[in-house]
Amino acid sequence: MLKVDMEYEKGILYVRLKGVLDRKVCYKINNYVVPVVLKHKIKYLVFNLYELENIDESGLDSLLNTKCAIRTNKGKICLCEVSDFLREKMKRLRMRVASNELAAYKLINI
Repeated sequence: MLKVDMEYEKGILYVRLKGVLDRKVCYKINNYVVPVVLKHKIKYLVFNLYELENIDESGLDSLLNTKCAIRTNKGKICLCEVSDFLREKMKRLRMRVASNELAAYKLINI
């Protein structure tokens, strides 16, 4: 089960994920988040992974799809509050990582 909470503030789309991001629920990222990014030409996105319990390859691919959508808009993407448990899995994404949403805001530096 995955809960996706999206909030747009000061030019940045914050996407907070809660639960498990696996093959069964990665459609939520691909079908909800990516179209919002493309439709509204969002340039800056922060994934908050504080309450993300686990992620598999399909989940990582859905985050990569989002990264590609942001790149299409010539923007920046950042992960924040990544647990030590997930940090190793996230390395292949090659995304900026911040300690919290405020640090991510500063890292994106609009």
